Amino acid sequence: MTQPAVPKDPFTGFNFRISMDGLTRAAFQECTGLSSAIDLIEYREGGATHPSKLAGLTKYGNVVLRRGVTDDRELYDWHLAAVNGDISRRNGSIVVLDRKGGEAARWNFFGAWPQRWEGPALNSETSGIAVETLELAVERLERA
Repeated sequence: MTQPAVPKDPFTGFNFRISMDGLTRAAFQECTGLSSAIDLIEYREGGATHPSKLAGLTKYGNVVLRRGVTDDRELYDWHLAAVNGDISRRNGSIVVLDRKGGEAARWNFFGAWPQRWEGPALNSETSGIAVETLELAVERLERA
């Protein structure tokens, strides 16, 4: 007699950490853009009434990181160096943590550089946190 499958609870999305080569401090409130897509190439042979569909290049989405603005300029300075022509690529990981703080899931990214930085939206009528955004162009992303 087979045992019934035990359902697995999905991981929560609020408890995660990010580590990157050479980055000493970074706590983020949001991380998006963990994606990949394969280009579709349609190829039609003579006389065929429908195209064949072939796999093309695999492309990876930009990883977007958001955090509260502090006096720590490390991420902004990394982007500013890229603006000035000094592209410094880093590898890193996004790690989802379980309820006990242990690693539950991991995505590794490779060859990342700060393609876009956005400062906070400031509004004197709100009491929200000032949030900056850093968008990383990544060459490759994989779930470990």
